[in-house]
Amino acid sequence: MSPVTALTWVLPHRLLSSLARRLAYSDSPRTSRWLIDTVTRRFGVDLSEAANPDPRSYPTFNAFFTRALRPGARKPDPDPRALLMPADGHVSQCGPIADGRIFQAKGQSYTAAELLGSDAAAAPYANGLFATVYLSPRDYHRVHMPWTGRLRETVHVPGRLFSVGTDAVASVPRLFARNERLVCHFETDFGPMAVVMVGALLVSGVETVWSGEVIPPYGGRIAAQNWSAEDVVLERFEEMARFNYGSTVIVLLPPGVATLDPALKAESPVRLGQRLATRA
Repeated sequence: MSPVTALTWVLPHRLLSSLARRLAYSDSPRTSRWLIDTVTRRFGVDLSEAANPDPRSYPTFNAFFTRALRPGARKPDPDPRALLMPADGHVSQCGPIADGRIFQAKGQSYTAAELLGSDAAAAPYANGLFATVYLSPRDYHRVHMPWTGRLRETVHVPGRLFSVGTDAVASVPRLFARNERLVCHFETDFGPMAVVMVGALLVSGVETVWSGEVIPPYGGRIAAQNWSAEDVVLERFEEMARFNYGSTVIVLLPPGVATLDPALKAESPVRLGQRLATRA
């Protein structure tokens, strides 16, 4: 464990994230330009793919960070049987949910029940599949649908806000089941599908297309909201949510419905719309 990761065990996660949020939403041109220039330079952000490629035109750092892509910058896999990668980034891990557990890193795992907030929610995914995608500061920060689905329920699970960088993933036990997150349950033509938006230190804001900003406020207890009566249907490849700053998205699939793309490996770079899995 690096000294920085060790330090995060004692840092006031929510306070630091709240302060970072104030900076991200500041409409001070001096502040926003400094943040945009710093991130663009340090992480090599490719603004040629943005719908608005002018870094000086964004009113706040958050507006820059959640920027839209220009039309055609990402396209869905043309195979109608392909479930799609939900975001740009890197595969943290992917594979089977073995004995109810999701692999995090060497020597680290957590249960699907811990991630989703209950045994009942995890039951459909026993022996199913998962894919964990890490979004770095250089990536496009909107999350899209892997498959067409009808929103059934969202669950806001409170927690810490550890970093989700490589060192933290390797050394913080049950990291993704510890951090604040929004679980989105969809019903599809193959059964249930869960898409989990995981917050992180300084990067804890989550918005959805159906209800706007969900996190913050940070939760004090697990809070579920039923959306069945609202008839929220999102098509394959359609935007579903975004991170106000980056983090991690986890997709859970039930057993027998698909096969993960064999080309996907830990730390593989991925792009929104490429094949995640193939329908059985």
